[in-house]
Amino acid sequence: MKIQFDNLMPKPLAEIPHAENSIWKTGFVVEGQDRVMLNAHSGKGKTTFTHVITGIRKDYTGTCRINDQDIRTFKLKDWEKIRKFQLSVVFQDLQLFDKITVRENLLIKNRLTNHKTEAQIKERLDQFGMADKWNSKCGILSMGQQQRIAIIRSLLQPFEMMILDEPFSHLDKVNQAIGIQMFNEEADKNSAGYILTTLGEDHGNTFTNTLFL
Repeated sequence: MKIQFDNLMPKPLAEIPHAENSIWKTGFVVEGQDRVMLNAHSGKGKTTFTHVITGIRKDYTGTCRINDQDIRTFKLKDWEKIRKFQLSVVFQDLQLFDKITVRENLLIKNRLTNHKTEAQIKERLDQFGMADKWNSKCGILSMGQQQRIAIIRSLLQPFEMMILDEPFSHLDKVNQAIGIQMFNEEADKNSAGYILTTLGEDHGNTFTNTLFL
């Protein structure tokens, strides 16, 4: 997958000063197996960046292209294919279903493509030390536990690129390392890349490039 910004600026951020090396109002290209850290202070638009690429926000000037096509031209069926098979996301607000169990949250996602077996999903839970949470409702879990569920859920589909919006903001160093390993393993399996937004922490990972907002 190729993701490209050309002269893109979210309208709510237009009056805010940005660094000279900011991608806002300039541009960037991420493609193939690139593994990119997007570094920015709070309030500079990391979540806006995620929402633009995923088609949630349209209040911007300039152009965002996926595989050389302006995403403003995408129809619902195009987004369905992209989100199901090509682009996986960990949103900053996680977007879990609080009133149903960990099992249900993960299997709802997995049933869209049957990408993993139930045993493989449980193995990921065990890696995060959460095997005993299989039947727990997500709403009663801590933020760190919920974040680990959201990470696992993002891996339950085929993808060409992942967008990871501060996926480790509630995790300790040990669980950050486990999460990075999971992302890298699945990216390798899918011959895919990812963009990980952060406040500056590299989480012990080696990135192919660093972008700034």
